[in-house]
This record gives sequence, C-alpha cells and structure tokens, in this order.
Amino acid sequence: MHASRGTQKRSAGLGLALLSAFAFGGSGVAAKPLIEAGLDPLHVVWLRVAGAALIMLPVAWRHRNLVRERPALLAAFGLFAVAGVQACYFAAISRIPVGVALLVEYLAPALVLGWVRFVQRRPVTRAAALGVVLAVGGLACVVEVWAGLSFDALGLLLALGAACCQVGYFVLSDHGGQEGKGRDGREGKGRDGREGKGGDGGSIEPPPPLGVIAYGLIVGALVLTVVARPWGMDWSLLGGTAGMNGTGVPAWVLLGWIVLIATVLAYGTGVVSVRMLSPQVAGVVACLEAVIATVLAWVLLGEHLSAPQLIGGFVVLTGAFIAQSSAPKPPSGPVAAGAGAAAAATEGELSAGRAAH
Repeated sequence: MHASRGTQKRSAGLGLALLSAFAFGGSGVAAKPLIEAGLDPLHVVWLRVAGAALIMLPVAWRHRNLVRERPALLAAFGLFAVAGVQACYFAAISRIPVGVALLVEYLAPALVLGWVRFVQRRPVTRAAALGVVLAVGGLACVVEVWAGLSFDALGLLLALGAACCQVGYFVLSDHGGQEGKGRDGREGKGRDGREGKGGDGGSIEPPPPLGVIAYGLIVGALVLTVVARPWGMDWSLLGGTAGMNGTGVPAWVLLGWIVLIATVLAYGTGVVSVRMLSPQVAGVVACLEAVIATVLAWVLLGEHLSAPQLIGGFVVLTGAFIAQSSAPKPPSGPVAAGAGAAAAATEGELSAGRAAH
C-alpha cells in the first residue's frame, strides 16, 4: 500500500515538474513577440513581475511573518532571482535566439562550482569539474566561436549576466542557510525537545518556498518599477497584436501567458514537484526547460539552430546536470524553487534549478 502511494506521488511529482518546465520554457517565446512589437524588454519584465506579484498577494499576506524573519533572503530573491535574472534574460532574447540565451544561462551550475572551488576554497569532485568543462565546451558550440561569435556580443553578455544573477542568489542562500545553526555550528533541539532550533535557540526551519516566491516577486516589482519606469510605456501596444512567425497574436494573450502560465503556474507546480520528488530529481527535469524553449522557439518563432548548436546545447545540459549532481551540498539553507532556473530547493537543500524565466 505504502509502495503504491509512493509510486503515485512520484508520478504526480514528475508530471508537475514537466508542466513547470514547459511553463517556464514558454516565457521567452511569448515575450519576444511583445518586444519586437515595440515594448521595451524592461517593460515586459515589469508587466510580468508586477502582474504575478498582484496574484500572489494573498500568499504573501499568509506568510507575512517572513518579512520579519527572513528579510535578507527575500531581498536576495527579489533582486537577483526575479529582477536581475529576468531583466537580463528578456534583454538578451531581444538580441539573440531564445534557446541560445537559455543555454548560456545554464552555465549557472558551473559558475557556482567555480565560486565554491576558487572563492570558498572548498574541494570539488572530478565529476563536477568534468561537468564544468562539458558545459563550457558545449557553450562554445552553441555560440559558434569558430565563426567569431556569430551572435550579438551584448546579447550573450546579458545572458551571462542572467546566469551570474542566479549564482549570486545561490551563494547568498548558501550563507543564509547557516543562520539557524547554533554557535557551535550544530543543529540542536528546541525548548520543546523537537528538532528545529540551533544551539543558541535560532530557528533552522526553512521558510515556505511559496512565501519566498511571493515576496520575491513583490521586491522584484518594486525594484523594476524604479528601473523600468512603466509610466513611460506605450500601453496602447497591449491592445494590438504581436507577430509570431508571421501570425498575429493579441498582445494581451501573450502577456496573460507570461504572467499566469510562465510565472504563477510555473512557480507553483515547480514548488509542489520538489516537495513530491526531491531537489535533485526536480533539477534534472528542469534541464528540459532549455529543450522545450528551443523547440517552441523553433516552431513558433522560426528560430532555427544549426546541428553543431544543437549538439552543443545537449553537451551544455549534460555538463550542467553533472555539475549540479556532483556539487558539494551546502549547509542546511533555505532556497525557494525557481533559473533558472531558474530555479528549486526546499527542505533546506540547494538545487541548481531555475529562476523565473
């Protein structure tokens, strides 16, 4: 009976993880026609984040204690995983193909390992180093270095900036994970005798991921409001159509997809899938996001990649998978799912997932 329930739970979790990857993968495909129709990339990002933040307000109110308990984590998630990643990613896809931008962003797991090895001076396994080499080599094929970088250099730098924003959030989360440990570095018991308090009485219970996401979106919306200045946006464009490979699509439909499907649904299903599977398994499924985005861009936007680029993309994802699977586990620390994937982590573990694409 228990085995059957476990199998059903894993199957349901896998289905939700696939749905999350599909939802995240479609964000760039829906956003690019809006950008090409005349909307500034920052305005598209602001519409996405502000719209999702409004929908998630009830969740934020339910977890309002997080503002007092985890202000640094919420600020980091909003600044890096929401505002930083999305602004860089949407700006990148305005200049380079969606699939290429997302594959560049999948260097994040490799960059995290670089931080661990050379900044924190912690050892990494040979398998992890191999993953980094594969990811970098695959990226060289994706951008076709032998052709002198046939893609827009600024677009590639923006995509790399999105990857760095993911790294910044992962690193901050790693440090934040030590907040709940006691002064002796051990996880002790609370006054009631249950696990969950450090030796000095500090809480180590990870915050609810949906609460972190809700406040991250709010913080991201506030930051992007200052940067994007939406009051100068041409709102009339949202009442028109955007071209998707020669086919006119109502702009409000694309915006609705970005807000409801590629943000709210994507995050929600991603969080639930991590709880039903594990951060590691969910992270592997999240790698399909790049594949889904590339296929959707190929079919819906006509962005065709060459054979070497497709092979390079496969190598990038393989390297990212090896790197995240072989990465040393950080101290128990709270990271919200989503950078990519993301990115997804819960139960106090770091996952090289996604961040709000």
